[in-house]
Amino acid sequence: MKRDLMEILACPVCKGELELTVEQEDEKEIIKGSLYCKNCNETYPIEDGIPNLLPPNLR
Repeated sequence: MKRDLMEILACPVCKGELELTVEQEDEKEIIKGSLYCKNCNETYPIEDGIPNLLPPNLR
């Protein structure tokens, strides 16, 4: 996932702002980490550079 994507991403449940946590990154993109929504108290994983933004009940 590219960092620039953070400008347009929003929580799929409440449309709130997401907070990025990076666990692994290369010079081009974030490989592993998570996106956290304070409003919903929900965390969305980033694995192999792909954010999983499916709502919790659909994962």
